Order: sequence, then structure tokens, then C-alpha cells
Amino acid sequence: MHLLLSGIVGSVAYGLAGPDSDVDRIGVFAAPTVAFHGLHPPRESVVTTDPDVTLHECAKYARLALSGNPTATELMWLPDECYETRTEFGERLIGIRGGFLSAPRVRDAYLGYASQQFRKLTTRDSSVGGRRRSAKHARHLARLLHQGRVLYATGVLEIRLADPEWFRAFGERVAGGALAEAEELVAAAERDFDRIRTPLPERPDEETVERWLLDVRAAFLP
Repeated sequence: MHLLLSGIVGSVAYGLAGPDSDVDRIGVFAAPTVAFHGLHPPRESVVTTDPDVTLHECAKYARLALSGNPTATELMWLPDECYETRTEFGERLIGIRGGFLSAPRVRDAYLGYASQQFRKLTTRDSSVGGRRRSAKHARHLARLLHQGRVLYATGVLEIRLADPEWFRAFGERVAGGALAEAEELVAAAERDFDRIRTPLPERPDEETVERWLLDVRAAFLP
């Protein structure tokens, strides 16, 4: 495994971390090119929970990012202090991050993941742990909608939130019973996506992404 790019993502990167927050890490690695020709191809992902680390092989990572997956995408837009590994290929990946973006996939991915958080809110329980989870789901719902709209409107993904206290307060209100406020936030985001004139293209630049991936394969072919 050749680690190309890795960093701290999630609540720490957003500025939403509390004293009990986990530290989540994600990374991209390249498997030896010859390994793909054997009987047992290399694993596409390596996931651990203690610590919380998710590593994707570079081809799978590229597919995830091209689909608009928010967690995969944010690795290429982290603040400098959140990166822990930055190789030459990692720097090139950051350099072509705009090529992964497309208007319909950004819209569908961010609204889709936010809707998942909303569905989790509707099935919450009333225990202390349930309220804590509800507040977390609500924060991430609001964060996904905010990041998605900014990315759709500007072509730039905002990782470090300018006003994290607003998101914390929103989470507590929703966990306390203001589910209608979360529902309206989703509806408002849908309206915004419909009216925003986005600079993002209709399709991602797969040719540029493919060139990067083939260069990685060539570099790790003995």
C-alpha cells in the first residue's frame, strides 16, 4: 500500500468537534499495479474503527469523488493543517479537484445525504443518547445543505464552517423537537438549488481524472 493523500475530516475539520467527538481520517492509497493481475485483486477499501480511518484505493476513490460523494470530495479541499500525508500524487489530486465536480452530481449527492440525515431524525428515540444522536444528525444535515449550496453556487467546497455555533444551536433545537425546522431547511435548500446559476459543468472532467489514475498505475508498476 502506497499512501498518496490523507487527512483529518469530519467534525474536527468542520469546526464542530466537541470534547467527546471522534477524530475521523480518510486517505487514498495505490496498490501495486501488478496486484490487479493476480488471482486475488487488492482490497478497494481498508476501514478501521479504533482509530476511525477509511482508506480507499485510488480507483475506488476516483469513482466515489466523481459521483459527488461528500466525504470523498472533502479530502481534496481540507485546510492545510488537516492534512497528514501529502505526496506528489496527492498534490496533483488536489490540483485537479475541480475536475471531479459536476452540477447534477453535486446537487443529487448533497441533497441525498442530507435527506438520509433527516430520515434518521424521524426515527430517533427520546433517551439521552437518542437526543445526542439527533443533535448530531441535525448538525450534519445543516452542514451538508450549506456546503452543497456553496459548492453548487461557487465551485468551491467550504470545509471549515464560518459560524459553527449556528450549526450546534440548530442541532439542539431539532433534537429538542423542532423537526419542522429541519424539514423547512431541506425544502429551502431544494429551492435554492433550483434557482442558483451554477458555474459547475454538466459532466465531470473524467479525462483529467483518468490521466492522473494512469500515471499512478505507471508509477507503481515495477
